Amino acid sequence: MRIDVMTAFPEYFRGPFNESMIRQAQRRVKLELKLWDLRDFTHDAHRTVDDAPYGGGAGMVLKPEPFFEALEYLFAQGLKRERARILYPSPQGKVFDNRYAQKLATAQHLVFLCGHYKGIDQRVIDYWVDEEISIGDYVLTGGELATVVIVDALIRWIPGVVGDMDSVKSDSFEDFLLDAPYYTRPEEYRGMRVPSVLLSGNHQAVAHWRQQQREARTQERRPDLYEKFKNNEK
Repeated sequence: MRIDVMTAFPEYFRGPFNESMIRQAQRRVKLELKLWDLRDFTHDAHRTVDDAPYGGGAGMVLKPEPFFEALEYLFAQGLKRERARILYPSPQGKVFDNRYAQKLATAQHLVFLCGHYKGIDQRVIDYWVDEEISIGDYVLTGGELATVVIVDALIRWIPGVVGDMDSVKSDSFEDFLLDAPYYTRPEEYRGMRVPSVLLSGNHQAVAHWRQQQREARTQERRPDLYEKFKNNEK
């Protein structure tokens, strides 16, 4: 997979993209990550990427020219536009979830356009963007953090990135359930003991306990998901 990120703040990604599983993905499955500085596609002395919105109002809007020129340059390098999915993290987008992450993990080429301030000029969205994605019902100062979240979630589903895919498949939101609680050594810490079933060596009993915990947690904390789980069982 190749992932390109177009942003006015490329330094934002230097840490997250060089740590943990995103770093492992670049090593293990040769995930190619490329950052593009929108200011490199400006033509004034101040490298201006934003301007006031037409019609007035507070805030600034990212200009269309840097995005158009950056994308045209990208696809002039021999990459096929028809093989790429251009994504715009935005509060107006479809809500991102685990299944969405699995779907994106099958793509050959993803391109993220990071908005900032009030967003990006609508003409960029109309002409280039395939999908707008929201990571929740709140507003961030820009699309950079949302892009990191989406990339981190999807790379887990690329075969070879995580050592044990069974671990991924048993995480929260699989089968519409939250995950069970987990414990490790020591058996007792400050008077708190690990549940005895987890020390029994009875794998069937452990599996049954974890499933009970998953269902109980989901019913208590996310009744909306629990309803989907029950309907899926029918």
